[in-house]
Amino acid sequence: MTPAFASAAIAACLLVPLAAHAQSANAAAAPGSPTADRLPVYEIDPTWPPTLPNDWILGDIRGLFVDDQDHLWVIHMPSSLTPQEIGAAVKPPIADCCFPAPPVLELDAEGKVLRTWGGPGEGYTWYDQEHGIYIDHNNFVWTGTSNGMHVMKFTRDGTHVLTIGTPGVNKGSNDPDHLGGPANFYVEPKTNELFIADGYINKRVVVYDAATGKYKRHWGAYGKVPNDTEKYQYPVRVNEPPQQYSTLHGLVGSKDGLIYVSDRRGNRIQVFRQNGEFLMEKFVRPETGGSGSGFSLQFSRDPEQSILYLMDGTNQRVWMLRRKDLAILDRFGKPGRQAGEFIRAHMIAIDSKNRMYTGEAGNGRRMQRWILKGTRPAASVTPPKQ
Repeated sequence: MTPAFASAAIAACLLVPLAAHAQSANAAAAPGSPTADRLPVYEIDPTWPPTLPNDWILGDIRGLFVDDQDHLWVIHMPSSLTPQEIGAAVKPPIADCCFPAPPVLELDAEGKVLRTWGGPGEGYTWYDQEHGIYIDHNNFVWTGTSNGMHVMKFTRDGTHVLTIGTPGVNKGSNDPDHLGGPANFYVEPKTNELFIADGYINKRVVVYDAATGKYKRHWGAYGKVPNDTEKYQYPVRVNEPPQQYSTLHGLVGSKDGLIYVSDRRGNRIQVFRQNGEFLMEKFVRPETGGSGSGFSLQFSRDPEQSILYLMDGTNQRVWMLRRKDLAILDRFGKPGRQAGEFIRAHMIAIDSKNRMYTGEAGNGRRMQRWILKGTRPAASVTPPKQ
């Protein structure tokens, strides 16, 4: 963090910039949004979120998405909760609180729960490790699973519409009809094509018709055919970059028709045209071990979407990159359990008022919200060393 920004943060009581999971590419631009020339200054909102009703508690935050009404959609993993956390739900109960919240929640801007659903139901197989949520231009809700083999499409009220893939069946990264650990999604409004970061088990971006689930195409790292037999090498060597993905985790689509993906344990971002043509790559802290630096992505809300935010859940930071060339502009965040700090930073979303939401997995298991307090000239910031 730069000295000037650190001073501003202290003066404003935990002032931090933030951002990144996937609102749709046709999301409206927000007036006064940060840009690559004027970087954001955010203040943590300690009043948000309010306490959930019904003694509910959230597990790992596995997906965040802001819809066109500025409603925040959350998918979490109830199975991550321990008996001590959900003592009232244990049989027999071991405490007077709490209960796991339903897997999918829709919240208004103040955090009020508007709708919940998810879990086992007739006609589909629910997940045991939920991951990723996306609301498309037709108001369908897409969800996936980090350890499973299928993606499901629902209406906003939780009515099942379509399943892509077969639960429990994986046939590798070059099979058109089966998935492997689908993590995140984007639907292109112009073509109604669904792009999936099929990357916890498989090593690819795969594209389907969002109406029918029909396979369209897929590609691996650098737009090449993925090879599941190639073993990933650590540490990552930038001068001899891995030719396959390790954990393809984040995926967002821009208004100008590009697809941005993050290879989590590969510590990198890659950019493609929608036909799979590779355009550019950026490594972010390539020496990072463990779960890597490349968790989730999001765009700023200015018309050009000029900032690309990268959530780094190992270094517990958010990186700001100039979208057009992936130059690193700045970063913020640190490990910790206090407001404005991160434990297993995982997901992020931005609404039309530039409020930013983050979700933590692992031992974090919380959401936080930041309010935009202003912007600062990018020219005044010394980019952090890589």
